[in-house]
Amino acid sequence: MIPIRADGPAVEPVSVADLRGYLRLDSDHDGTEDGLLQALITAVRASLEIEARRVLVPGRYRIALAAWPPDGHLPLPLSPLVAVVRAGFAEAAGGVTELAAGLLRLGPDPVEAPGLRVDPAVPDPAGRTILIEVAAGFGGDGPPLPAPLRLAILRLAAARYEHRGDEADAAGTDAADLAAPFRRMRL
Repeated sequence: MIPIRADGPAVEPVSVADLRGYLRLDSDHDGTEDGLLQALITAVRASLEIEARRVLVPGRYRIALAAWPPDGHLPLPLSPLVAVVRAGFAEAAGGVTELAAGLLRLGPDPVEAPGLRVDPAVPDPAGRTILIEVAAGFGGDGPPLPAPLRLAILRLAAARYEHRGDEADAAGTDAADLAAPFRRMRL
């Protein structure tokens, strides 16, 4: 099971103006550097999501399953998990039969051990694919982005701005150290 992002990030957790202020850059009236700064923010956010194993921007994710988990617990690699948007069965004719609300709910710890609880009354899929859509990520309806992760984005983007290929990256940023307390461990 691999969650597929159903929508892209609407807003990055750090704006171009925030990065400009952090870098102490004058305003860019003609917008020549804004594209570069936005690309740096996006790239850094994506790398920190991998480092911390957390979703740093809110979004919707789709999951497809062949069967319900036997123990009624479906762990998900999406932290923080915010809500179950919808769930149902894919029909052969191409439609989706929606499940009744409440048959799937968030587990007890949607941040450190994100997962779904499956009610025992959930219908058998009978050979159909189970489709689940969840909301996950910091910001939006989820918890706010922790300040150390926001600072990590600023510091790493600033280091990438200062070292744009003209010299070795000797900045020695501590972005990984800032993200370390939020990193979800795997067994």
